[in-house]
Amino acid sequence: MQLLKKLCNIHAPSGNEVKMKEFILDYVNKNKATWNIVPEIIEGESIQDCIILKFGEPKTAIFAHMDSIGFTVRYGKELIKIGGPITNDGIQLVGKDSKGDINTELYNYEDENGVTHIEYIFNREIDRATELTFKPEWREDKEFIQCCYMDNRLGIWNALEVAKTLENGAICFSCYEEVGGGSVGYLGKYIYEKWGIKQALISDITWVTNGVKHGKGVAISRRDSGLPRRSYVDRIIKLAKKAKVNYQIEVESSGGSDGNQLQKSPYPIDWCFIGAPEDNVHSPDEKVHKKDIESMVTLYKYLMKNL
Repeated sequence: MQLLKKLCNIHAPSGNEVKMKEFILDYVNKNKATWNIVPEIIEGESIQDCIILKFGEPKTAIFAHMDSIGFTVRYGKELIKIGGPITNDGIQLVGKDSKGDINTELYNYEDENGVTHIEYIFNREIDRATELTFKPEWREDKEFIQCCYMDNRLGIWNALEVAKTLENGAICFSCYEEVGGGSVGYLGKYIYEKWGIKQALISDITWVTNGVKHGKGVAISRRDSGLPRRSYVDRIIKLAKKAKVNYQIEVESSGGSDGNQLQKSPYPIDWCFIGAPEDNVHSPDEKVHKKDIESMVTLYKYLMKNL
């Protein structure tokens, strides 16, 4: 879990994923010699701040988004959301501007017109357009891991765990997911046109709900705001049964992921969201059960071999 803890401490809000990109590239280059297959690494301006790892002869790709939610400093002390973070008074935020490190606190106020604003409490004005993210506080016991940005640092961690033994497949580390996507279209184009990949798994984190519980296994999503092709998800569920992995079926009317962007692309790439459920979504206290993490990694490894 030390790698996951490091990932949760990296500043990488949507639109500024470069530190996460650099960390992943450094990690891959330091560890790839110990993996079953040394991957080809695709990165550079043609795919902006994204990364693609190619192993062997790929038929299926894992997508894991690198960005997180957060806030942008506007004018005065006002903050604008990046994605959909919770905004409770007292939440600790961190960042850095031209004057140095920032450790501040969030609060809400209502103006004379009844409009609510989000501001920061700090002993100086923070540079305009500075990004602030939740201050990490790692908590772990025998059953749970809790910290900000399990979404989607756990999805990245899962992909890197699978990479250790992956022989045929691709891993796409994407950007902009928390603000509606934007990179998946050209990543899908690349893997389809280069290698004919038509299958994708979305390594992301979902919600604990009245139908999806902690400790009951990884969630396989039948649908959220996007609708994956049923025949493809049927194949995945059949393989999950064969693998004897604990899993839960998720059915939601809202929410989305890189899968939605794949579905909107002009390429015939099937996709399925498969991820551990978390509580306290988009807060500094995102909480995931260790059994669900274990089943997530096990199922991904099995699917990448057998799908």
